[in-house]
Amino acid sequence: MVKFHPGFPHHAFFCINLFCCLSVIETCMMIVASLVPNVLMGVGVGTGVIVFMMMASEIFRPLPDLPKFFWRYPVSYISFATWAIQGAYKNEMIGLEFDPFLPGNSKLKGETVLQTVFGVSLSHSKWWDLAALLLLLLTHRLVLYMVLKYKDSIASKFRRLHANKTFQHLARGVSIAGERLSSSKRHNPQHPLSSQEGLRSPIP
Repeated sequence: MVKFHPGFPHHAFFCINLFCCLSVIETCMMIVASLVPNVLMGVGVGTGVIVFMMMASEIFRPLPDLPKFFWRYPVSYISFATWAIQGAYKNEMIGLEFDPFLPGNSKLKGETVLQTVFGVSLSHSKWWDLAALLLLLLTHRLVLYMVLKYKDSIASKFRRLHANKTFQHLARGVSIAGERLSSSKRHNPQHPLSSQEGLRSPIP
């Protein structure tokens, strides 16, 4: 309908690219769900992670317009949306020609539209974008495996460390209270009742 590339190879690349992108998002959500204590916090943190990754892609601004520090290097390289969108743009627009904005002008090539309008670099092919997306998927799966394997042991170590610090704090508080009580007894000695004989009693 929009005069993009027809044919099975382009459709297959689109499906594989979309599947890898969804798999990376699913793995991110599983990592977040493994670390947060409840559902509401998981929804909030997971949405924040996805939006953070999308901010460094071509969804909001072209890559050349992103600040080079942090957002372009390195966030745009670890963002799944960057590689997925670049691969989808190249898959659909390279090799096509579009009608010009003004009648009589020469037709616009898809490569020109990618470079000038979307800021997509053509230094590598769409298959490298797909390979980078697959690498991100494997990395996220490895992180998920490490989280699931070592989460309980790390949490138990943190709980043990917290319990030791709490016990030491309580023991220090008890010792300080004991020292204060003993010092108060030394400074305010109690006289026996025999020494108080002969004192006037307020009761007649």
